[in-house]
Amino acid sequence: MSPEAAAGGPLALVQTGDMIELDVDARRLHLEVSDEELERRCASWTRPASPLRGYVKLYVDHVLQADEGADLDFLVGASGAPVPRDSH
Repeated sequence: MSPEAAAGGPLALVQTGDMIELDVDARRLHLEVSDEELERRCASWTRPASPLRGYVKLYVDHVLQADEGADLDFLVGASGAPVPRDSH
């Protein structure tokens, strides 16, 4: 799921007790919450504080979202080796 919850992705609005419908064949994940409730949650959502240093800061600042390969942004295109989709 991209972007991830900490970056403000859809999972950031999920709360304990929410029903989620998963349809694997249709490749669909649906949160059973009204649009009005999602708007309310979105309006009150705040981004978590960013770490000041260390590996967590490196992760937050430089790891790409899942749909972009979850690689370090400063390594993309640097190795010259293809990474096939089914390799991980």
